[in-house]
Amino acid sequence: MKQLGMLLFVVLGGMALALEAAFLGPLGESIGRLSASLSIFLIGVIVFSLAMIVLMVAGRRNYLSTLATLPKQPRWLLTGGLVGFIYTIVLTITTPLVGVGTTMVGILCGQITASLAIDHFGILGSERRAIDSYRIGALVLILIALWLIY
Repeated sequence: MKQLGMLLFVVLGGMALALEAAFLGPLGESIGRLSASLSIFLIGVIVFSLAMIVLMVAGRRNYLSTLATLPKQPRWLLTGGLVGFIYTIVLTITTPLVGVGTTMVGILCGQITASLAIDHFGILGSERRAIDSYRIGALVLILIALWLIY
């Protein structure tokens, strides 16, 4: 049951990404692509900051001391922010041109392709999980979905 709950949680996260694309496309057309992407990040920073303050007041954890250890982390771990930047720019540019559905299936195709390589080779310290015929089949089906939806 716990795994089913996690799968549902992940699906809801995917739905949130589709909503983000739906917001970013028109916003980018209205105020400019970089401004739209920046606004999404700024709002996210504000919401995360407020959540951290609430959790600290509730005595859950001292997030400021955790953030103080950030400079001690390997530099390559901090490049994840660049990925978010690229992702939002791609959403902002492509959504008005090809629609939310095509954008999301294309994003999914890229995610699955990269995920299979990361799992198979154990990249970035992830546990190795060999690519099998089921995973290749899933990727092929997503590629077919991308072709059909476009």
